[in-house]
Amino acid sequence: MEHTYQYSWIIPLVPLPVPVLIGVGLLLFPTATKHLRRMWAFLSILLLSIVMVFSTDLAIKQIDRTSIYQSLRSWTINNDFSFEFGYFIDPLTSIMLILITTVGILVLIYSDNYMSHDAGYLRFFAYMSFFNASMLGLVTSSNFIQIYIFWELVGMCSYLLIGFWFTRPIAAGACQKAFVTNRVGDFGLLLGILGLYWITGSFEFRDLFEILNNLVYNNEVNLLFVTLCAFLLFAGPVAKSAQFPLHVWLPDAMEGPTPISALIHAATMVAAGIFLVARLLPLFLVIPYIMNLISLIGIITVFLGATLALAQQDIKRGLAYSTMSQLGYMMLALGIGSYRAALFHLITHAYSKALLFLGSGSIIHSMEAIVGYFPDKSQNMVLMGGLRKHVPITKTAFLLGTLSLCGIPPLACFWSKDEILNDSCLYSPIFSLIAFFTAGLTAFYMFRIYLLTFEGSFNFCFQNYSGKTKNSFYSISLWGQEESKPIKRKIELVALLTLKNNERASFFSKKTHRSASNIKATPFLTIFPFRATKTFLYPHESDNTMLFGMLVLVLFPLFVGAIGIPLNQEVIDSDILSKLLTPSINLLHQNSNQFVDWYEGLKTPMLSVSITYLAIFLAYFLYKPFYSPLHNWNILNLFAKRGPKRSLWDKILHFLYDWSYNRAYIDAFYTRFLTEGIRGLAEKIHLFDRRVIDGITNGVGITSFFVGEGLKYLGGSRISFYLVLYLFSLLIFLYFY
Repeated sequence: MEHTYQYSWIIPLVPLPVPVLIGVGLLLFPTATKHLRRMWAFLSILLLSIVMVFSTDLAIKQIDRTSIYQSLRSWTINNDFSFEFGYFIDPLTSIMLILITTVGILVLIYSDNYMSHDAGYLRFFAYMSFFNASMLGLVTSSNFIQIYIFWELVGMCSYLLIGFWFTRPIAAGACQKAFVTNRVGDFGLLLGILGLYWITGSFEFRDLFEILNNLVYNNEVNLLFVTLCAFLLFAGPVAKSAQFPLHVWLPDAMEGPTPISALIHAATMVAAGIFLVARLLPLFLVIPYIMNLISLIGIITVFLGATLALAQQDIKRGLAYSTMSQLGYMMLALGIGSYRAALFHLITHAYSKALLFLGSGSIIHSMEAIVGYFPDKSQNMVLMGGLRKHVPITKTAFLLGTLSLCGIPPLACFWSKDEILNDSCLYSPIFSLIAFFTAGLTAFYMFRIYLLTFEGSFNFCFQNYSGKTKNSFYSISLWGQEESKPIKRKIELVALLTLKNNERASFFSKKTHRSASNIKATPFLTIFPFRATKTFLYPHESDNTMLFGMLVLVLFPLFVGAIGIPLNQEVIDSDILSKLLTPSINLLHQNSNQFVDWYEGLKTPMLSVSITYLAIFLAYFLYKPFYSPLHNWNILNLFAKRGPKRSLWDKILHFLYDWSYNRAYIDAFYTRFLTEGIRGLAEKIHLFDRRVIDGITNGVGITSFFVGEGLKYLGGSRISFYLVLYLFSLLIFLYFY
């Protein structure tokens, strides 16, 4: 037995000393612990690096020997129930381990500088290390009970990190929204686990799959009940991976620090839902209705996420909806049985999106040096522009991530997304049409983000096209304050004045005023002990520590796609990824030894790349500034008909823009019919309880009181009187009887 496999149980435990020691240190030696805070960041990175080396060795052994290893230890045993803890190492586990550790290390390095001015620095690294430990435990779990425990721990860490700046009411509301939404899916997951245990009598994945498959094939189980249990299991991944209709928490989760968005809301935690569906795919394959449901939810999420990203002005929310759409591609691939393509896109998207989020963090970091810590300004793309001159390294890294996500060859996402598009063509023409169209939308909104952020001139005065100052930027607050009746926003803000020399334009006025020469950068929370001393008049490039994480991540979109490229022109599974996934593919009863028809294989990439380039050209035409100082002119006004009567095309554009900007009114619908509806129902039930239920109880008590008060005057403490009264009552009763 390999020593690497024998000691795999320590993988989730390695990052745990950091949160434990930080907690104990802050309790017993708070001053010393705070003074040594950089040491804790170094320790977090070191321990996760050890796990990365261990995981890489496991992956190499998986490629060489293509084996599956499971180790179990008894936890509790009696006559009716047996439960075992253990760990399960297979290709899917190896892939997730490498993904979690590599992205986690780079994000931790990036966070050391990004959070250096924050008073919650130690708390941040404690949360991050505990999250990494929980995620590692999740992917190595061998049974449903373990996976549910770590599933909830991951959700708890997400709650803590989204609400990291809990003193801001909007951040506190966002983490509660994420927590409640995920509880809906997690409750369904728990019910599904219990239902499957009632059917099979086992929590272990391999035993459960074998027993259930035999029961279904021999028609020894109620298929309707099995389908219901599988549907409840699927509810957990729907919430965790932000699939429709439980996707509403992901954009609000951007309230947390940007490294959180890069690690858990783009690369790892949201991928846990995809991981669980991939882990349970042998179970879902015997239930066709569930496979159809998975593919349907996936294609709806693909299209919805892309359309909602079109009109977003907050850079992190635009990337959040992009994440939602790409997770939909992975779910679609799993639903149509394309296991390899889903995992391939999981890898390529995770690295590309982590790079984009770290790039957005660098942009926000540079903007805060000018505008201060105001998220509605430092993260609003309308207030940016021209940053290519000030942050050239960030611009290059962000552009490479954008090109990869758009599917431009030979970058990573091109190989994985085109494989999903090709498989969708074989599955359903309608799904294929939507998937191809969404690929074009992806290229459009990603280049919209890039052009609005980096092209044009850096501006501070924001007016509409008629020159009238806009007093309100948003119809629905970008920071979680939802309105029951969304206000339609008809005109995008346009940047008209640029920042020149030492003039600083006002946000709400046409006037400009002289800018002091000693403007101080105010990074993140203005904490006096850690106030920056540098002065900036323009956005500036981030420090080397932050740039290091981005520059290393740039290598992954450039080269990670090579693991899925066939090395042999005759056999598909000649690439590294297919060799790694061979045990899993065999477990799924799929034939991986298929021959490649290069003519058929080139048709899909040529079509998808053509659509992508067309969308990029359209985005460039609409958002590229053709003359200075115009930076972000309104696409609605490009086609609008001037005069009292608006054209039908103009109305359609305005409706689509409002629909996308207001999140398809889904949040407003939930607020109106779920939040307010449940509150109204609760108030009516409370009224019924108070007036009817309590009224009956109180009425009985009051009636007894008055009857007793009346009867006490009939007594005279004489037995003869009581006997006469008793006989008289008895005679009346007998008479009527």
